[in-house]
Amino acid sequence: MTDVLLEKEILDHQLLDRDGRRCGNVDDLELAGEPGGDLVVVAILSGPGEFRRRLPRVARPLAWLLERAFGTGVTRVEWTDVDGHEGAIELRGRATDYGLGAGDDVAGRWIARIPGS
Repeated sequence: MTDVLLEKEILDHQLLDRDGRRCGNVDDLELAGEPGGDLVVVAILSGPGEFRRRLPRVARPLAWLLERAFGTGVTRVEWTDVDGHEGAIELRGRATDYGLGAGDDVAGRWIARIPGS
């Protein structure tokens, strides 16, 4: 098994599906292990519900806007579905297989309305 520096190599990194589509960021990790033993990553957590918890108190209005635009959901992706983590976190399946990328779709529609975009 390979040791990974979670904060440096995983957290806040871009998620890419098997087609190279950007489909979110790693907002948190689910860890498991025995008391006194090593911890292992069992899942990636992504979505506004996780992101909101990490914002400072002064950013709560931003969190409110994000919830209205993208919802409050959290997506859980099993660690076994990770194909690589060199720079970005590469997933074995498509974004839609995991329920990821919906926020990017919403943002894309907003950006498309901006003249010259």
